[in-house]
Amino acid sequence: MLQGSSMMKVRSPRWKRKRMLKLLNDGVTVWCESNKATNKAKTQQSFSVMEVECVWDGCKSETLRNLATSLPEEQCLTILFKGGRKSLDLQCDTKEEAQHWVSGIRTLQLIPLTTLTWIYGYLKQADMNKDGKMSYKEVQILFKMINIDLNDEYAANLFKKCDKSEDGRLEHEEIELFCRELLRRPELDAVFQQYSANGCVLSTMDLREFLKDQGEDHTLVHAQSLILNYELNEWAQKNQFMTPNGFTMYMLSKENDVYNPEHNRVYQDMSRPLSHYFISSSHNTYLTKDQLISESSTHAYIRALRQGCRCVELDCWDGEKEPVIYHGHTLTSKVPFSEVVKVIAEYAFRTSPYPLILSLENHCCVEQQTMMAQLLQSILGDKLLTKPLNDKPLQWLPSPEDLKGKILIKAKKIKLKQDSSSSDSSSSDDESKAESKPKAWKKDCKLSQELSDLVVYTRSVAFKLFDPSAKKPPNEMSSFSESDALKLIKESGKLFVRHNSMQLSRIYPSGQRVQSSNYNPQDMWNAGCQMVALNFQTQCNEMDLNRGRFLPNGRCGYVLKPSFMCQPDSEFNPENTGGGPGHNPVLLTIKVS
Repeated sequence: MLQGSSMMKVRSPRWKRKRMLKLLNDGVTVWCESNKATNKAKTQQSFSVMEVECVWDGCKSETLRNLATSLPEEQCLTILFKGGRKSLDLQCDTKEEAQHWVSGIRTLQLIPLTTLTWIYGYLKQADMNKDGKMSYKEVQILFKMINIDLNDEYAANLFKKCDKSEDGRLEHEEIELFCRELLRRPELDAVFQQYSANGCVLSTMDLREFLKDQGEDHTLVHAQSLILNYELNEWAQKNQFMTPNGFTMYMLSKENDVYNPEHNRVYQDMSRPLSHYFISSSHNTYLTKDQLISESSTHAYIRALRQGCRCVELDCWDGEKEPVIYHGHTLTSKVPFSEVVKVIAEYAFRTSPYPLILSLENHCCVEQQTMMAQLLQSILGDKLLTKPLNDKPLQWLPSPEDLKGKILIKAKKIKLKQDSSSSDSSSSDDESKAESKPKAWKKDCKLSQELSDLVVYTRSVAFKLFDPSAKKPPNEMSSFSESDALKLIKESGKLFVRHNSMQLSRIYPSGQRVQSSNYNPQDMWNAGCQMVALNFQTQCNEMDLNRGRFLPNGRCGYVLKPSFMCQPDSEFNPENTGGGPGHNPVLLTIKVS
């Protein structure tokens, strides 16, 4: 990889271009050499290993699968990126070369990066003209990339301080100085000075004293290992000293993460009903960007599933040969239904073993609905839940543990209706069977029986109103737009919480969010709504909140709701989060220096 490899970038049978891929000496950046001349193109000529979602060997992408008969599969690979960047389909000259790149990138992804290496990776991306130097404009681009908000005066002074040559560009040692100044933390410098015997370095004895005061392992072996892992100065490392920069690197490392490492595993009770959990959910999962002209892709499902998402959406429309998935009546591209289901079958349980829910937005004719059912059964096989777990009357929904390794279909289900003008078309199957007098019945012919039969515990029904006296079947669930949900929270918040103790609710963004923006999920979680669906393709504060919500419990996509949200007689009002019956909120104040 360091020597570089000549490859063929592939987009279609007619579009193939020579490319030279080479791993740079930082061990993070891959340079993709081409003849492109525009600045925009040049920014796409390199990528960081940190940007890679995963690597496929062989012809597994949509593009390469379509060309599988004309390409040697063992020489092909696909690099999938996080965010909206398009995947990279490549053909190597030999099988061995393809294997080197696939295994190489996967290995590099596993190597923990120091903060300095991380900054260097982004520096190369911010270097617009790829001359190895940094102008002030490129430094400003870097700040945006790594989400650092510095005022212009401070940023300009920092740049000027590091520009020792005074030529308006940073290079070599100046860039290293800039990185170190950027990472400099005055509060950590104060701690360093407190424990350093000479004010210049920490000896192993100094470092052990600091570790002892923090309640950490303060053995000589541990202190030496910290110096070895975090000290970048070779002289200091050799003489077992830690410089201020090394101390900063250690303090900012994962070893000092405030996050409880015990929460990296599933530690919550997973035997409660599904309605007692927040469930990581995606909206318009197939889209890569906006809802009007962006690309629909199976890669978007892979990204969502790898993030622990447990409810993905499939907007299904009639296609020429089989149903297709896209944002109907728009210019978004179309993906065959079978291709999406194949990807789901492969990635459904790689990140989480707990049930995955497929939310079907069904716009297909009965014939193509039947085809959908057949494809779901043939591709998903035993993973697909097709019947209840037992014959007992359903009092509560089954638990994530009960449904481990299973895929559930969320869709409408055929209802029986009275063959008369006074029939209640919304009556459930349970209500229909309860009728004492024999009557003539007919089926709702808009739905395929085969597809309807696949709906077990997640049956989509239209929401009417909260009726505390009516005991709804637990397998009935409703979807709410963000505006409808907020209205219900404001007007009937307590009843909404009680409803969500038994029933599943799915919230989706407003149709006016054509740029795939997101609403604040916290409002919906406060009402106990389980499936608060967000546009995973959009990086924003709301998605940061969502990632934080589902970070604990082993990132499995299921997080147990507070107990006061799980009681059918709950008195909790989401409009009053300051305290009340059954819940005592904790006020956490965080000071960021």
